[in-house]
Amino acid sequence: MPKVTYVEHNGTEHQVEVPIGLSVMRGAVNNTVRGIDADCGGECACATCHVYVDPEWLDKTGTPDPGSMEESMLSFAAAAQPNSRLSCQITMREELDGLIVRMPEGQH
Repeated sequence: MPKVTYVEHNGTEHQVEVPIGLSVMRGAVNNTVRGIDADCGGECACATCHVYVDPEWLDKTGTPDPGSMEESMLSFAAAAQPNSRLSCQITMREELDGLIVRMPEGQH
Protein backbone atom coordinates (compact mmCIF):
# COMPACT_ATOMS: atom_id res chain seq x y z
CA MET A 1 0.00 0.00 0.00
CA PRO A 2 1.39 3.46 -0.86
CA LYS A 3 2.65 5.67 1.96
CA VAL A 4 2.38 9.39 2.53
CA THR A 5 4.56 11.35 4.91
CA TYR A 6 2.62 14.16 6.56
CA VAL A 7 4.82 16.81 8.16
CA GLU A 8 3.26 19.04 10.79
CA HIS A 9 4.31 22.67 10.90
CA ASN A 10 6.51 21.91 13.92
CA GLY A 11 8.40 19.22 11.96
CA THR A 12 6.67 16.16 13.46
CA GLU A 13 6.36 13.50 10.76
CA HIS A 14 3.67 10.87 10.33
CA GLN A 15 4.19 8.13 7.77
CA VAL A 16 0.81 6.64 6.90
CA GLU A 17 -0.33 3.94 4.51
CA VAL A 18 -3.12 5.37 2.38
CA PRO A 19 -5.19 2.95 0.29
CA ILE A 20 -5.33 3.52 -3.44
CA GLY A 21 -8.41 5.56 -4.33
CA LEU A 22 -8.58 7.34 -0.96
CA SER A 23 -7.74 11.04 -0.76
CA VAL A 24 -4.61 12.28 0.96
CA MET A 25 -6.96 14.21 3.27
CA ARG A 26 -8.90 11.09 4.24
CA GLY A 27 -5.62 9.27 4.93
CA ALA A 28 -4.70 12.00 7.43
CA VAL A 29 -8.13 12.16 9.06
CA ASN A 30 -8.41 8.37 9.38
CA ASN A 31 -5.03 8.32 11.13
CA THR A 32 -5.57 11.40 13.34
CA VAL A 33 -2.76 13.39 11.77
CA ARG A 34 -2.79 16.85 13.33
CA GLY A 35 -2.89 19.82 11.01
CA ILE A 36 -5.48 18.62 8.50
CA ASP A 37 -8.85 19.59 9.90
CA ALA A 38 -11.04 18.72 6.90
CA ASP A 39 -13.99 20.67 8.26
CA CYS A 40 -16.03 20.11 5.07
CA GLY A 41 -15.48 16.35 5.07
CA GLY A 42 -13.87 16.28 1.64
CA GLU A 43 -16.44 18.20 -0.39
CA CYS A 44 -13.95 20.91 -1.47
CA ALA A 45 -15.94 23.58 0.32
CA CYS A 46 -13.21 24.95 2.58
CA ALA A 47 -9.42 25.09 2.76
CA THR A 48 -8.84 23.28 6.06
CA CYS A 49 -7.02 20.42 4.34
CA HIS A 50 -4.47 22.76 2.73
CA VAL A 51 -1.01 21.22 2.31
CA TYR A 52 2.26 22.08 0.63
CA VAL A 53 3.33 19.32 -1.75
CA ASP A 54 7.08 18.81 -1.75
CA PRO A 55 8.31 20.24 -5.07
CA GLU A 56 9.68 16.92 -6.36
CA TRP A 57 6.12 15.51 -6.26
CA LEU A 58 4.33 18.31 -8.12
CA ASP A 59 4.76 16.64 -11.50
CA LYS A 60 2.79 13.65 -10.15
CA THR A 61 0.17 15.46 -8.04
CA GLY A 62 -0.28 18.35 -10.43
CA THR A 63 -1.52 21.78 -9.48
CA PRO A 64 -5.10 23.04 -9.20
CA ASP A 65 -6.86 23.47 -12.52
CA PRO A 66 -7.35 27.15 -13.42
CA GLY A 67 -10.84 28.26 -12.49
CA SER A 68 -11.48 25.14 -10.40
CA MET A 69 -13.17 25.05 -7.01
CA GLU A 70 -9.82 24.00 -5.54
CA GLU A 71 -8.10 27.09 -6.93
CA SER A 72 -10.91 29.25 -5.55
CA MET A 73 -10.71 27.66 -2.09
CA LEU A 74 -6.93 28.08 -1.99
CA SER A 75 -7.41 31.81 -2.47
CA PHE A 76 -8.89 31.77 1.07
CA ALA A 77 -6.10 29.62 2.53
CA ALA A 78 -3.58 31.24 4.82
CA ALA A 79 -0.13 31.46 3.25
CA ALA A 80 -0.92 29.72 -0.05
CA GLN A 81 2.17 29.02 -2.17
CA PRO A 82 2.74 27.74 -5.72
CA ASN A 83 2.96 24.17 -4.35
CA SER A 84 -0.29 24.47 -2.34
CA ARG A 85 -2.99 21.86 -2.83
CA LEU A 86 -6.13 20.81 -1.02
CA SER A 87 -5.39 17.29 0.15
CA CYS A 88 -9.02 16.30 -0.51
CA GLN A 89 -8.25 16.75 -4.22
CA ILE A 90 -5.24 14.41 -4.32
CA THR A 91 -6.34 10.82 -4.84
CA MET A 92 -3.85 8.16 -3.85
CA ARG A 93 -2.45 5.95 -6.56
CA GLU A 94 0.56 3.68 -6.69
CA GLU A 95 2.83 6.30 -8.29
CA LEU A 96 2.32 8.58 -5.25
CA ASP A 97 4.01 6.07 -2.93
CA GLY A 98 6.42 8.16 -0.83
CA LEU A 99 4.54 11.46 -1.28
CA ILE A 100 5.52 14.16 1.22
CA VAL A 101 3.10 16.92 2.21
CA ARG A 102 3.59 19.65 4.79
CA MET A 103 0.93 21.48 6.75
CA PRO A 104 0.91 25.26 7.02
CA GLU A 105 1.11 26.91 10.41
CA GLY A 106 -2.32 28.54 10.08
CA GLN A 107 -4.20 25.25 10.20
CA HIS A 108 -2.50 23.92 13.30
